[in-house]
Amino acid sequence: MKKMIAAVSWVLLSVSATAGAADWSGKVLKLGVDPTYPPLEYKDPDGKLSGFGIDIAEALCAELKARCVWVESSWDGMIPALLARKFDAIASSMTVTPKRMTRIAFTDKISNAPARLIAKRGSGLVPTLDSLKGKRVGVEQGSAQEAYAKAKWGAQGVQILSYQSQDQVYADLIVGRLDASLQSSIQASYGFLSKPIGKDFEFAGDTLADTEFFGVGDGIGLRKDDVELREDLNKALATILANGTYARINRKYFDFDIYGGP
Repeated sequence: MKKMIAAVSWVLLSVSATAGAADWSGKVLKLGVDPTYPPLEYKDPDGKLSGFGIDIAEALCAELKARCVWVESSWDGMIPALLARKFDAIASSMTVTPKRMTRIAFTDKISNAPARLIAKRGSGLVPTLDSLKGKRVGVEQGSAQEAYAKAKWGAQGVQILSYQSQDQVYADLIVGRLDASLQSSIQASYGFLSKPIGKDFEFAGDTLADTEFFGVGDGIGLRKDDVELREDLNKALATILANGTYARINRKYFDFDIYGGP
């Protein structure tokens, strides 16, 4: 984490030398979220939004002195809802990919969560075409993992099944309707494998690092014409990276540096 702070300290210095940010004091910033991805974004038993992504976004709003208002959306409807101005930004751990960047803009990197395959313990499956041919792999609709699986495996003998939420993927994996699932490694580890429901499953093979589909990390999604908001969020991000707020939130949820990836 010390290296991360040192790496961004120059950003904070350059920010202080530029013109001040827009005045967001007291203004409402509507943030889109799909709260089905623990520990990144999820709901507590009492219905309160929680998770790493939620806390980071709230910290950014605090720096801007804006009031976060959360707007729930299905994952595959996130970008259309943003473009329809149902909210101002996507604060739901969205991977920055070239395809998505043709439609929307992103802040600087918020975190990094490489994709990994999950399968039954001892299955011997790995994330390759030869291994998965004839198998059923579950993915969440609209995710980078769905795009990758369909492009690399879907037309060559692997059955790719898309679901509205990641919880639905896990439900079918548990009962045997799926042979494997492909998702963020962080979500898989903390949202499934570390829980009793995931005890019979394990990571299958190595991480997938194809930048065409998985980019270089996750960011907050914005409309391309909201340049000022993007700049101000980047300045707020540089501040919480440098002043220890990001590190404190990181430690609350993870035992590794999520900024650089596990």
